[in-house]
Amino acid sequence: MGDMVNSSVDFYPKNQRRELNHAGGFGCTLAELRSLMELRGAEALQKVQETYSDVNGLCRRLKTSPTEGLSDNAADLEKRRQIYGQNFIPPKKPKTFLQLVWEALQDVTLIILEIAAIISLGLSFYAPPSEESENCGNVQAGGEDDGEAEAGWIEGAAILLSVICVVLVTAFNDWSKEKQFRGLQSRIEQEQKFTVIRNGQQVQIPVAELVVGDIAQIKYGDLLPADGVLIQGNDLKIDESSLTGESDHVRKSVEKDPMLLSGTHVMEGSGRMVITAVGVNSQTGIIFTLLGAGGEEEEKKDKKAKKQDGAVAMEMQPLKSAEGGEMEEREKKKASVPKKEKSVLQGKLTKLAVQIGKAGLVMSAITVIILVLYFVIETFVIDGKTWLAECTPVYVQYFVKFFIIGVTVLVVAVPEGLPLAVTISLAYSVKKMMKDNNLVRHLDACETMGNATAICSDKTGTLTTNRMTVVQSHLGDTYYKEIPDPSNLTSKTLDLLVHAIAVNSAYTTKILPPEKEGGLPRQVGNKTECALLAFVLDLRRDYQPVREQIPEEKLYKVYTFNSVRKSMSTVICMPDGGYRLFSKGASEIILKKCTNILNSNGELRAFRPRDRDEMIKKVIEPMACDGLRTICVAYRDFSAGKEPDWDNENDIVIDLTCIAVVGIEDPVRPEVPEAIRKCQRAGITVRMVTGDNINTARAIAAKCGIIQPGEDFLCLEGKEFNRRIRNEKGEIEQERLDKIWPKLRVLARSSPTDKHTLVKGIIDSTIGEQRQVVAVTGDGTNDGPALKKADVGFAMGLAGTDVAKEASDIILTDDNFSSIVKAVMWGRNVYDSISKFLQFQLTVNVVAVIVAFTGACITQDSPLKAVQMLWVNLIMDTFASLALATEPPTEALLLRKPYGRNKPLISRTMMKNILGHAVYQLIIIFTLLFVGEVFFDIDSGRNAPLHSPPSEHYTIIFNTFVMMQLFNEINARKIHGERNVFDGIFGNPIFCSIVLGTFGIQIVIVQFGGKPFSCSPLNAQQWLWCLFVGFGELVWGQVIATIPTSHLKCLKEAGHGPGKDEITDEELAEDEEEIDHAERELRRGQILWFRGLNRIQTQMEVVSTFKRSGSFQGAIRRRSSVLSQLHDVTNISTPTHVILSAANASAGAGNPRSESIP
Repeated sequence: MGDMVNSSVDFYPKNQRRELNHAGGFGCTLAELRSLMELRGAEALQKVQETYSDVNGLCRRLKTSPTEGLSDNAADLEKRRQIYGQNFIPPKKPKTFLQLVWEALQDVTLIILEIAAIISLGLSFYAPPSEESENCGNVQAGGEDDGEAEAGWIEGAAILLSVICVVLVTAFNDWSKEKQFRGLQSRIEQEQKFTVIRNGQQVQIPVAELVVGDIAQIKYGDLLPADGVLIQGNDLKIDESSLTGESDHVRKSVEKDPMLLSGTHVMEGSGRMVITAVGVNSQTGIIFTLLGAGGEEEEKKDKKAKKQDGAVAMEMQPLKSAEGGEMEEREKKKASVPKKEKSVLQGKLTKLAVQIGKAGLVMSAITVIILVLYFVIETFVIDGKTWLAECTPVYVQYFVKFFIIGVTVLVVAVPEGLPLAVTISLAYSVKKMMKDNNLVRHLDACETMGNATAICSDKTGTLTTNRMTVVQSHLGDTYYKEIPDPSNLTSKTLDLLVHAIAVNSAYTTKILPPEKEGGLPRQVGNKTECALLAFVLDLRRDYQPVREQIPEEKLYKVYTFNSVRKSMSTVICMPDGGYRLFSKGASEIILKKCTNILNSNGELRAFRPRDRDEMIKKVIEPMACDGLRTICVAYRDFSAGKEPDWDNENDIVIDLTCIAVVGIEDPVRPEVPEAIRKCQRAGITVRMVTGDNINTARAIAAKCGIIQPGEDFLCLEGKEFNRRIRNEKGEIEQERLDKIWPKLRVLARSSPTDKHTLVKGIIDSTIGEQRQVVAVTGDGTNDGPALKKADVGFAMGLAGTDVAKEASDIILTDDNFSSIVKAVMWGRNVYDSISKFLQFQLTVNVVAVIVAFTGACITQDSPLKAVQMLWVNLIMDTFASLALATEPPTEALLLRKPYGRNKPLISRTMMKNILGHAVYQLIIIFTLLFVGEVFFDIDSGRNAPLHSPPSEHYTIIFNTFVMMQLFNEINARKIHGERNVFDGIFGNPIFCSIVLGTFGIQIVIVQFGGKPFSCSPLNAQQWLWCLFVGFGELVWGQVIATIPTSHLKCLKEAGHGPGKDEITDEELAEDEEEIDHAERELRRGQILWFRGLNRIQTQMEVVSTFKRSGSFQGAIRRRSSVLSQLHDVTNISTPTHVILSAANASAGAGNPRSESIP
């Protein structure tokens, strides 16, 4: 504990530390409050009573009022921050630019190149005595003068220089990416607000501004932002699993267990608490601080391991010594089983990249072997020379040259631009999606959304406006189609109605005057309750006086609303010593419990089952068919005398008297029908899952266009759905589910479990040629499991509870369904951008590798030199990924069906394009290589000796090659065989500027590159020919587009997803090893170049740190789902400062080593 206390104090300058001990005029010290918050249950109560007499005593010591809260006095708030700390956890420092440069240098291919360049540099300064060098083969045979011989160092230096370029570009990309995510993170944090009472008024303030002594209002669905002690609570239940691992909800009450801890979720009820610990001093903060310290120790250990190993470490993942490494890797695996299979795209890319990398490695090895053998045989066998000691450096120089050619082939073959393209594309999309009201918390959700085949949407607030109004009612035996005139109602009925609505709803719910003149009144809090309060106002009565007469403290017992009850009840004490219970909820549920009803005179009349059936037929069904949600309001009186057993809810909420049934309208958002039509056209099935009654749901579904007349569809209620999918033993059977879900469009009166069952059933289903990819929207705490299970979970930014946001992948900042359509568009765009880049990249790779390989074998020298290859690699990888990954999406993307999980990355059409363009380029380059000197009437560059000056011949080949790539980059903009490759090109300024910029730099390299780039300046005629041949790419592209793909059955597709599609979640943990087979290969082989993908992949070291920081291990046992939450963090290179309540949210927004608590 000592360490923890110190760590919290480290934040303050020394002179303030003394003050901390004297609590600066407050009656509690920081240490006292910290030790208080570590107690639970009876112990905690005893301590509060001993030290402060009761919670009010604690409030007095903290100089705050339980009802009025703190005054908004800036000096007082500042003083509290000085003494008790601020409510945020200091961020880990971001990586500096130099650290990022160092990380980029860990790339194996670059290291090989650096070594080769240094050897080449060293050897170039060694000049053997000239008379002996004659015996060493045709080294200086070219009539080169001394100046040229001395220029031998240039190639080595140029390679080093280009390596530096590549490293800087990579580091800069990482740095800007990190900056972007820090911005995103801080935006997520600013959106986190919490309700507190200041000066007797409820205000919402950012979580970071909470101070010790604040009185916070807590309600169902909140994630507590700080530790506190309960002052008053109604039926409060908390999910403390994130701290204790106990999955049962804990009841909190002032009498039994008043301690509330940060990072826990309110699952039921409401209340008020006084905040006693914030930031690093709260329970979550203490764990964070531990984690931060643990993380540093971990890094030190890793560094040692690195030194012992001497191996090149993959980014953020030091290679451990062989056995230990494997074990730790496995431990890490177990600790962090992901909640979902690896993102579809990442799986495909990992696999593809490994294949390409292997091929490149083989090709480069063969190239080197052939070159060495050729040289040895020619020099020592055919020419019959002997190996002379003084010739050694000359021969070594040759071997180094061959080695450099081999490495060059490898450099070009390895698509290290791939991870970069994915990152750029995702980061670009995420930034743009913010403008379309999509706040992306997990990067891969963005791309998964493009593959979505089904969307399960909530009704309220997503498809509808969530501005509820009562439009029809049944009062005193009369069915009113509009708001009744108060004069038609008896005062008794009116009074009962006003009391029932005012008292039996959250006191945080209210109707405020409009912000603008002539606007609609503002609804604050639960929208259904707002509708009822507005109904009271429409009846020309006011609910506020009733609430003042019966304040929240005087409520005797509250049964808060939850998804099982589907009702809410409140008990108040009557003046005669009896009790009165008010109840409201879904009409069919409450009416079943009614035995009386108020008649037109406001008197009780018996309400028999026969009357109930009539009521349902004549009132509730007509309302539901108009798309209204029906709510019944009722009451019951208990006589004085023996007090009933309030905990036995079933005996309390019966024998009710119905006061009224109201029909609440929630109009469909005007843009929803069009958005749903777009989804259906794009091959996405929209299903509505709602808690409303089936008729209401069906009416709304028809208005939205989810169901169309004449279609074959199912609308089921939760009960019926469960009956159909379960066998006699009550177990869910996938076959039964498979019969239902394809036709199911509306699931009404559904519980959260039904929603989860449906989502899981659709995802696990194997019928149909494609596996389904499911998106789910949700706003309530109870939607958490379904949001987590879905491939992409959308939470509502405005109406959503913290728990829902926590479980989601994307937050809709405007709660609007049409934003989901935008997300689909962006997701498809990401997929297409990657495909465009692949199509372009692979054409370059195929051509460059074949040219280097064949050229080396036939002419003992690659026509494309190492430095030129590096330049080609730079433009083709880095610049092209920027250019092609930032294409904006178009509506046309929504006209095709989703790709699904099993669709290969490289389609037949793309394969046709890649091979077609490769053929054109190879023909041109080989023609130039073998007959180019005749055509252009220049000296041949073939078989040039070591250190000979650059030839025009090879410069033309290099220039033509780059020109063809530039024009092919324009072709690569279309991947579905479209004719017009210029379509929308000016809508993408980045693309245009990169193509023109590359062209400009190429001119400079050719004309002024000289020896370092092995270029000799070309004249205008030669330039025109190069351009002409390059332009031929566009013409050739049209020729290829004419060939129908269907005739090319021989072409294989590539880049299929990992073939592990039939894996269930349970097996996922065991089969981790198998699933990640491709990754394991990466880990073992020389293919460490693949750092980039790892950067995007989620790596949470937090978990393993946790496992090892022994002192705390016992106290914090994590649930596996919590681990998965942690693991789910999208990997951005470092965390930003994590405000406490945003702790989990921030973990979601992604800090790879975020010191976040699950």
